[in-house]
Amino acid sequence: MNASATVGVGTCLSTSKPLSIGLTPVPICLLRRRRRCLMIGAETEVELAASEAQPASRRLILLRHAKSSWQHPSLRDHDRPLSKTGRVDAVTVSRKLQRMGWIPQLILCSDALRTRETLNIMQEEARGFLEAEVHFISSYYSIAAMDGQTAEHLQRTICHYSRDELFTIMCMGHNRGWEEAASMFTGASVELKTCNAALLEAPGKSWEEKAMHSALDISQTHVRRIEVCDLHKIMLFRGFM
Repeated sequence: MNASATVGVGTCLSTSKPLSIGLTPVPICLLRRRRRCLMIGAETEVELAASEAQPASRRLILLRHAKSSWQHPSLRDHDRPLSKTGRVDAVTVSRKLQRMGWIPQLILCSDALRTRETLNIMQEEARGFLEAEVHFISSYYSIAAMDGQTAEHLQRTICHYSRDELFTIMCMGHNRGWEEAASMFTGASVELKTCNAALLEAPGKSWEEKAMHSALDISQTHVRRIEVCDLHKIMLFRGFM
């Protein structure tokens, strides 16, 4: 990647229909006096209703793309597709995020082919990802190769695209920048393998409330929780209560 590439706020290549928020969780039992129970019928629908419940705080998902293929050495790095393993992993992580209730309302994604393919698979697997507003940010690809630059750039783009009614945002990109950003936001060492996500949660009435001189104040003293969502387990990395 070209380390001298110009980095701006980013380029919006595509926007999908915004997610309608403020959904009420589906009730399980109603009218007890009549001894009637409204059954959902499947655990998956119960999980979906829980995942659509509006979170009480601001959530940030930093997701690294799924594993890419090296079978075509003539391709530019930007244009490498996912491997078969990467496609399976993208399905797995989308299911896990949905079960946890971490469904983004806004997705900011690198325009590299492997990140776009990761997102496409996640959208096919989980309805919530398909309903999110999406922007493809060309600078996410180049900024990840620049030492110490990714965190501030993510802060700027989040402030630029976010709105108060959006509670969960996902940024999809590359190492080494994504690991650096997650570590800087939390004051802890965070490792992100392919298709792993750092899940950050902090109180706040708006994303702008986190802004100080155009930088989000997601810091060691403000982050309530950080977890690493990998393909096989959810590991509590560090907690702030």
